[in-house]
Amino acid sequence: MTLQLTLLSRAYCHLCDDMREGLRRLAAGHDIALDELDVDASPELESRYGERVPVLFAGPVATGRELCHHFLDEGRVRAFLTGGGAG
Repeated sequence: MTLQLTLLSRAYCHLCDDMREGLRRLAAGHDIALDELDVDASPELESRYGERVPVLFAGPVATGRELCHHFLDEGRVRAFLTGGGAG
């Protein structure tokens, strides 16, 4: 089963780079689909999440749940990945 993660990020954001790299490590060996969205490309996303990027969601932004923002919460992401998306 492919698990979907959505990462809200922006260009020239070192925290975004750090989260992306951390996700790459954690996701190794798991079947995931990572959708990365630039918050600055959407006025709605920028207004809602602009000060919090990077933001990582389990699932799509509209219906998923936030796993973490600013910094990668390895425990929560690992629990999502190993729990098959539950929890």
